[in-house]
Amino acid sequence: MTPPYHAPPRASFIQKLGPGGAASLGLAILTTLGLGGLPWLYRLRQVLRAVPGEEPGAADAILVLGRQLDEDRLTPVFEARLARAVSLWREGLAPRIFVAGGTTARASRSEAEAGREWLLARGLPGTVIHLEDRSQHTLENLFNVRSRLRAEGWRTLLVVSDPLHLARAKATALGLQLEVRCCPAAEAPPARGSLGWWRRAVLEGFLLHWYHTGMLYSRLIGRRAQLERVT
Repeated sequence: MTPPYHAPPRASFIQKLGPGGAASLGLAILTTLGLGGLPWLYRLRQVLRAVPGEEPGAADAILVLGRQLDEDRLTPVFEARLARAVSLWREGLAPRIFVAGGTTARASRSEAEAGREWLLARGLPGTVIHLEDRSQHTLENLFNVRSRLRAEGWRTLLVVSDPLHLARAKATALGLQLEVRCCPAAEAPPARGSLGWWRRAVLEGFLLHWYHTGMLYSRLIGRRAQLERVT
């Protein structure tokens, strides 16, 4: 059986789309415009409602979703995500931390490797840090970690990301039938209510609509190559 499509390291936008990606993007744009922006507004509301996150509880692992590096340096957003994961681990909520993210853009190392270095520098033992260093975007972050969870018999995840990303992360995790609770890295920039924050919210609203459009499109056409990537 052919394995599900995975974007190559340093993938371009077109490469990241994969099977059916361009078609679902076109459908997301058409439905947004054709319905007067209502699908986007509905998803934007979901993005904003997810900002506070969920009450964290005991889990098998903490997952820090990847964030593109600035050359080889961690961005403030990625650092905020990692710091939140450290806080959850020190509270004893999970015995291990997954850091996700492959080699993207112009970086010479993976996001996961850079995150591991940051965690080690803050005193975390290497034995509790696990890497997912092949993915190019959120869907692949979660898809690849799911494989490891199933292999190890682990079930529950605390997913850490910045607040405006949580709605899409949660939707993607549920699509992959993962048992997760989403925890915001509240200190991640941009500042809440700023122009940059609202720009990100607008974008996340559309990306969430695109995700759900892609899920529906994949199920309607029943194409295995697409369904295996998202379910």
